[in-house]
Amino acid sequence: MTQITTVDLNNFTQIVEENHRPVYNLCYRMLGDPSDAEDASQETFWKAYRNFHRYDPTRSLLTWLLSIAAHHCIDELRKRKMKTFSIDLFADEVLPDQAPLPESMVSTNLENEQLRCLLTKLQPDDRAAIIMRYWYSLSDEEIGECLHLSISAVKSRLFRARKLLASAWQRQQGESTADIRRQHEPQSI
Repeated sequence: MTQITTVDLNNFTQIVEENHRPVYNLCYRMLGDPSDAEDASQETFWKAYRNFHRYDPTRSLLTWLLSIAAHHCIDELRKRKMKTFSIDLFADEVLPDQAPLPESMVSTNLENEQLRCLLTKLQPDDRAAIIMRYWYSLSDEEIGECLHLSISAVKSRLFRARKLLASAWQRQQGESTADIRRQHEPQSI
């Protein structure tokens, strides 16, 4: 990855090319709409270009860009007072050579949709912390730098968000199981 302290248009074009996908993915996961994500990622790179003099070359360039993107998306969500979130789980993973069975695809798609719904219940800052941890594998320190939080605040946000997600998931799974049982009960005439 390119590390530079001064930026010219050619260098910055390379930075955009190298980092567009992770920045766009973060914006998409935060905002849930491809068009909004593209706008947000463009705004992220525009802000980075204008403020490149503030970049600390001892930090990861990608972490700095993700920080700008996360703050922009949080601001957008707050402006809209909208609580939506969409993700493509593990979009960067390489798929196995064999196509999955249709039953497993349906099950996986259902679980992904349930997770999307659950994540919409998180506050934007908590959502950003979860995305940075589980989709970008950032450390507590890196998340803290990105979101301007102390390490203990990051740990607290992650703990709270995981707890909310786990209890909502269990509730949702319990409701799904009850629905399936009702569907398979014999009908009385």
